[in-house]
Amino acid sequence: MGYLKRVLAVLLTALLAFTVLDAVPRADASGSLVAHGSAHQVWATGLPANAAVQLVNAAGHTVASQHATAEGGVLFRDVTPASGYRIRKIYNRQLSNKVTVHSDASTPWTTSFYNQPISSNGYQYLTTRDGTQLAISVHPPTSPADLPGLPAGTPLPNAGIPYTPPYPTLIEYSGYGTATPKGPENGIATLANLMGFAVVDVSMRGTGCSGGAFDFFEPLQNLDGYDVIETIARQPWVKGHTVGMMGISYGAISQLFTAQTRPPHLSAIAPLSTIDSVATTLFPGGILNTGFALAWAKDRVHDALPASATGGQPWAHKQIQDGDQTCKANQALHGQAVDLLAKIKANSHYIPATADPLDPITFVHKINVPVFLACQFEDEQTGGHCPALVRHFTGTTKKWFTFTNGAHVDSLDPETFNRWFDFLEIYVAHESPLVSGAVIKAAAPLIYQTALGVPGTDLMTLPPDPIQLKATYASAKSAFEKLPRVRVLFDNGAGQTPVTGLLDPQPGNPYPGYEHSFSNFPVAGTTAKSWYLTGGGKLITDGPGWGATIEKFTADPKATPRTNYTGGTGTGGLWGNQSQWAWNWTQRTYGTQVSYLTSPLKTDTTVLGAGAVYAWVRSSKPNVDFMATISEVSPDGKETYVQSGYVRGNGRALSTSTNNVLKQASTLLEPVLSMRLADVSPLPSDHFTKLPIPLYFQGHAYRAGSRIRVTISAVNGDQPIWAFANAQPTSPATVAIAHSASMPSRLVLPIVPGLSVPTARPDCGVLRNEPCRTYKAMSNRSYPAGG
Repeated sequence: MGYLKRVLAVLLTALLAFTVLDAVPRADASGSLVAHGSAHQVWATGLPANAAVQLVNAAGHTVASQHATAEGGVLFRDVTPASGYRIRKIYNRQLSNKVTVHSDASTPWTTSFYNQPISSNGYQYLTTRDGTQLAISVHPPTSPADLPGLPAGTPLPNAGIPYTPPYPTLIEYSGYGTATPKGPENGIATLANLMGFAVVDVSMRGTGCSGGAFDFFEPLQNLDGYDVIETIARQPWVKGHTVGMMGISYGAISQLFTAQTRPPHLSAIAPLSTIDSVATTLFPGGILNTGFALAWAKDRVHDALPASATGGQPWAHKQIQDGDQTCKANQALHGQAVDLLAKIKANSHYIPATADPLDPITFVHKINVPVFLACQFEDEQTGGHCPALVRHFTGTTKKWFTFTNGAHVDSLDPETFNRWFDFLEIYVAHESPLVSGAVIKAAAPLIYQTALGVPGTDLMTLPPDPIQLKATYASAKSAFEKLPRVRVLFDNGAGQTPVTGLLDPQPGNPYPGYEHSFSNFPVAGTTAKSWYLTGGGKLITDGPGWGATIEKFTADPKATPRTNYTGGTGTGGLWGNQSQWAWNWTQRTYGTQVSYLTSPLKTDTTVLGAGAVYAWVRSSKPNVDFMATISEVSPDGKETYVQSGYVRGNGRALSTSTNNVLKQASTLLEPVLSMRLADVSPLPSDHFTKLPIPLYFQGHAYRAGSRIRVTISAVNGDQPIWAFANAQPTSPATVAIAHSASMPSRLVLPIVPGLSVPTARPDCGVLRNEPCRTYKAMSNRSYPAGG
């Protein structure tokens, strides 16, 4: 989840120190076998390639058997905590040393390794509690991370600040090429360096040059994060001997997993563009997302392979080629990575024991440090369900959230960037943002030309920020803590440059039209407003009426292109501005959808939250994957995409308790699907059944005179990356939707009454990740009741 290639790059201003530490002992000179006990695991390296080995317990009984990797490593998982385990070579009966297997409790079984020295600059290795060595790169503010995107020699502003240790320090932790010596491949270390922070970039176990074997957010991976924090915090070059965490996408999700373990010396976290639940990205509505999530998982499988010319992470292969013997030795267990694709296939339905430990929404209540979190309603990678986390952050009172429409990278838009910067300065650096703010403002045009890829002539700047004018830390902190907890930026892409009159506004640049702030989310006073589906393609508010009407459509996932975007979906493309976008949001053909419109709205109407479509359906086939799309049709004949929702027809059952993927009760505005295999039920062909289609979150002001449109169809065609290659049905099905007093099909949206809308309707096509097209009226195939 993150792909920030060419993101926020700056010139590497000093050579990075290259340090290779001695590898953890694998086998001694006499050829003895050295085993290591871990959290529910036992591992060893130095075995003959593919050797058959056994794990035996203290009584000498065989617990498990398997083969070593081609690189001579073996890993036993799911081992019951106890003492006296050994690894035995089957071919000669040789036994290893005895080891103890521990629980996955946060508190380590030994803390001596926390005293290991870590250099304040350069590439090196950090040893965790079970002896695994993680590849890390330390980037002090005097030697910032270098990332591709800027010509060599490009000068960077520093306002003459003489950075000296001890430095305020941040951890960036992910499974991408994070510890690459020159700087992370998909990270934002450079930004933090410009703010005056040292950044420790850490590659997760089983990736790159780190030892161990990869398993998607297994408990041991979280304990590694704990150990990194506690080790780095003890270094003499770390200010206050506490550290924060920051990162975007993968580097954001990892913060939630690590912070739940409550490392004593963690000061704050700042996740950007994260997820709330694996299912809301991987299985939206119970449907496998092959366009982004599955492709992302395949990349993780490739990256977890032993580094070579054909597999693993290329930077690690280069390290080995350049003589890094620790990196080479650390590949021994990479072949023991868990098969993530098989795991996905085996968990297509909700299995609490597997899903809950991987869903942040189930454990963020354990996080007890200050939090700043930002997400986008139309995030093309992680999806727009992150706001569901807000109500679950109950472990800390110091928490701030920013939401807006936009792309994955828009958690770094100028308004959000300012708030993120202030937060890190106050809760990690414990300083006023006054001094470093000058550097960030000077660097802003360079940052946005590199991160977003906006044209070189487009000089984006940061807006004024009163907190950055506070002269003291105490006054800055006091002002920040008076800010409302939830901030929503509306009409992102339609705002003006902060330097009006000097710089021409560029349509689609990530500036909001206006904003509102709230004390919590969902917003107090939010009402559920229903519009009922009725004949003639209308949405009405005064009830469904008594006469039953039926509309039919052909559900065919292949009837439209899988995505609605034809250009690059990263820097210089989707992340750029309107001049660089390549939307192809096509109209569906007659008969492949049903569509309903409200009458023109009498007043500006702000929708903020999730919502749902409830349709009474029957189908000629037992399973259909449905999509509902919400859009705004303006008086000038333009249609702007706002949000979508999904449901697998045979998985339409709602949860009857809070023991579900979102750990909350199902409500009218936020129906929660059961997603359990036991609740699967075929769609009927001879009678109608109620089908809920949960919508993802939106924050959108529908202007007076506009009409709200809901379109129901098969999946595909309304997202730039998300797609559903395995969607049902595999051949077209005929779906009928009924609406009457006894079958009240309806659209329900969360309305915040009385919220001001101070700006005019944005021009067509300027809102970020909300494509706009010419509205085309589409009649439905209508039939009388019984038709």
